[in-house]
Amino acid sequence: MRFQGRLTQWNDAKGFGFITPNGGGGRVFVHARSFRAGGRRPEEGDLLTYELGVDGKGRPRADEIDFVGKARQGSAPRSDSTAAPLVAAVFSVVLIGATLKGFAPRALLWLYAGASVLAFLLYWMDKRAALTDAWRTPENTLHLCALVGGWPGAVVAQQVLRHKTRKESFRAVFWMTVLLNCAAVGWLLAAPGAATLRAGFGFGLG
Repeated sequence: MRFQGRLTQWNDAKGFGFITPNGGGGRVFVHARSFRAGGRRPEEGDLLTYELGVDGKGRPRADEIDFVGKARQGSAPRSDSTAAPLVAAVFSVVLIGATLKGFAPRALLWLYAGASVLAFLLYWMDKRAALTDAWRTPENTLHLCALVGGWPGAVVAQQVLRHKTRKESFRAVFWMTVLLNCAAVGWLLAAPGAATLRAGFGFGLG
């Protein structure tokens, strides 16, 4: 017999949460491994159907979980997910152009390239951990990598791996790191006395 309920608590980092049954009664424990293969990551508020089982201690547990409603599963892409690749592409073109014109140090371009590769690897590792119930990459690590220049690579990873594109709190902090990073680079390249500061740090032009 299948039951229906709403996911009222979910810890995406640990991969578990609780369902509140529509028909009343106590909450039912749910683990990420209990969702049918091929589905997206769950979110709080999702309407689900499930088989009712028990864990090793006899507590109720949801098994063979499906999402309810195609509209929820196949929802329209987020506006920031659509715009993010364009923002990253424009920034990359501007940075490369500034480097070729001699307005930006080559070291800065290498910094972004290296940090972006690292960001992609961190997202890939976290995505794999989420699917295999392994140790997750802390979100603070992902944000720090984005802040120091890896955010273009993070954008690519989010789109290619379909990872970290729905969690509102993560997206808000991620875009804050992007703004802070771009502001810092803009100040470094354009502020009065910036050329002296760049030279002091060894960022020679050309």
